[in-house]
Amino acid sequence: METERKFLVRDDSFIDKAFKKKHIRQGFLCADRERTVRIRITDSESFLTVKSASNERGWSRYEFETPVSSEDAEELMKLCLPGIIDKVRHYVEYKGYIWEIDIFHGENEGLTVAEIELESEEDTFELPAWIEREVSSDARYCNAVLSKHPYSKW
Repeated sequence: METERKFLVRDDSFIDKAFKKKHIRQGFLCADRERTVRIRITDSESFLTVKSASNERGWSRYEFETPVSSEDAEELMKLCLPGIIDKVRHYVEYKGYIWEIDIFHGENEGLTVAEIELESEEDTFELPAWIEREVSSDARYCNAVLSKHPYSKW
């Protein structure tokens, strides 16, 4: 099970605090209400991931992920539904948690979203100053939805 919460980002003051970043391209082989199947290609690795629908709060869901070769990933990317996600992920440690902040490009240019992965839904954490507001339960900010309905067309 994966438990994560998602937030809009107010400004780019987090960038100089990032200890790592990577470019990500991802496409969806399946993206419906009950499940997503995606292929993700980063600078150095590729993964095939299956996720269930989120629970009623939008915070937790089943996730299965397995590495695939870069050659297989590129072939699978050709089979994806229209709307490839292109983003750069920045990793920032803040008060004991690692925040993953995605700066989107392409048709989602202008959108920056931060995620925090938690051990359970009961975990508490402090929000960094660069967080604007929570969007965990707003499906528009899910990557699978952004691939079909990009931010630039809202």
